[in-house]
Amino acid sequence: MRKVRIVLLAFLLLWLVAQSGGFLVVDQPQKADAIVVLAGETEHRPARALELLAQGYADRVVIDVPDARVYGSTYVELARAWASTLPQAALVSICPIHGLSTKAEAAESADCVHKVGARSILLVSSDYHTRRARSVFQCQLPQATIRVAAAYDPEQFGAPWWRHRQWAKTNVDEWLRLIWWELVDRWF
Repeated sequence: MRKVRIVLLAFLLLWLVAQSGGFLVVDQPQKADAIVVLAGETEHRPARALELLAQGYADRVVIDVPDARVYGSTYVELARAWASTLPQAALVSICPIHGLSTKAEAAESADCVHKVGARSILLVSSDYHTRRARSVFQCQLPQATIRVAAAYDPEQFGAPWWRHRQWAKTNVDEWLRLIWWELVDRWF
């Protein structure tokens, strides 16, 4: 009987580990006052936000951009130049971000969201980052309604994380960050 329990426990554990990638992903876009694109990845996230804007999920897009320099320009300057070329340029604003964590970003982007008069936010982030991002923003901006949409990048992550080395690394890294957020960072 003891061996059966151990085997069942082992199968349960394997099943949970196999499902761990899918648990990280929350893709539930809903209408909001503004779409906020989290800083980091610069192709799939903005593209997903513009897609959601075109579908009527919000009337504004706020793109968080690190305020750092690269080859004589800042990321903010590059992002503003890019945004000005968009057909929806009047609906897109750039929010300079100085912090290096999602928690710091939530606090900083709150000012930009407030400037556009948004009370509900549709976050757009990489698929693996959506669960933690939603949790962080809900904690940091309790007065706002937070929703989330996933931007998929098959080179970085997939729910069946064991199929590619990069997906496995991303899964482990995001789980470490999620655990740290839930057990430590959320409370300080």
